[in-house]
Amino acid sequence: MKAIVIYQAGGPDQLKLVDLPTPQLRPGWSLVKIHAFGLNHSEVYTRKGQSPTVHFPRILGIEGVGEIAQTTDPQRLPVGQAVISIMGEMGRNFDGSYAEYALLPNQQIYPVTTDLPWSQLAVFPETYYTAYTSLKNLRPAPGDRYLIRGGTSGVGIAMLNLIRAKDPQAYVAGTSRSLAKAARMKDAGYSTVIKDQNGHLQTAEKFDKVLELIGPVTVKETFTHVNEGGIVCVTGLLGNQWTLEHFDPITDIAPGAYLTGGYSGAVTEEKINELFSYLQRYQVAAKPDRIFALRDLPAAHAYLASGQSMGKVVIDVDA
Repeated sequence: MKAIVIYQAGGPDQLKLVDLPTPQLRPGWSLVKIHAFGLNHSEVYTRKGQSPTVHFPRILGIEGVGEIAQTTDPQRLPVGQAVISIMGEMGRNFDGSYAEYALLPNQQIYPVTTDLPWSQLAVFPETYYTAYTSLKNLRPAPGDRYLIRGGTSGVGIAMLNLIRAKDPQAYVAGTSRSLAKAARMKDAGYSTVIKDQNGHLQTAEKFDKVLELIGPVTVKETFTHVNEGGIVCVTGLLGNQWTLEHFDPITDIAPGAYLTGGYSGAVTEEKINELFSYLQRYQVAAKPDRIFALRDLPAAHAYLASGQSMGKVVIDVDA
């Protein structure tokens, strides 16, 4: 099979296209024919060597969509069944989706019923699961004013689409470090675009619900834009700072406001089904920002890391 293997940390050129034997079945695991997968910033960090628990060589990729090629659970996962898989140490402790086939634990393979093209289905798993988990944590209410800090990211666009599908009139502001993307962001559905300049939002507006995707580096400043009773959900680490320092919750959390987190690692089949029910009920529309072939994965990594993307970058393994 064709696969992208990283042998040592470094730039996108460290992602090597190679031929490998197709993985062999083992008890409790099934073989998935990977048709497409989405890229994630966490994979960029891992490629750079910033994930200390990941050891090379490794086939990266924390999510993928495809179908069962060989199974050890024919009742739940029959051959030919369309499936998705996300997280669960995929692409970290064991080989992931950057390949034509992936051997995965049965408990983290989730059957889906869909007629979407593979490259469109690949937009949803990790990105929309993360956004949906965060949206629930924000406890949306009618009339809420939303801010998505990191508005052009895959999770940011996913959150926008989840909100808009259910409440087309909601006020949703998005941030970007460059206003060159403002027109594209408004076309995507943002009510307004706010420049995030050196960690400071260029606005006096305040909001009820904030999705914080830049992370610890900006969360303290974010609270200066939160109404009393508002909620900030820290979900992303786009600012490349992993922990929160010099933060006094008594004074730095806005009066009467709340701080929560959006962790996408606790995946269950029930939660996956809940997400896809929401997507179907509200007819959530989504398409990739760009689609690359597997052989062009280094270019896809470079594009994602460049800050030019707006939404989900997808790899079409069949291309």
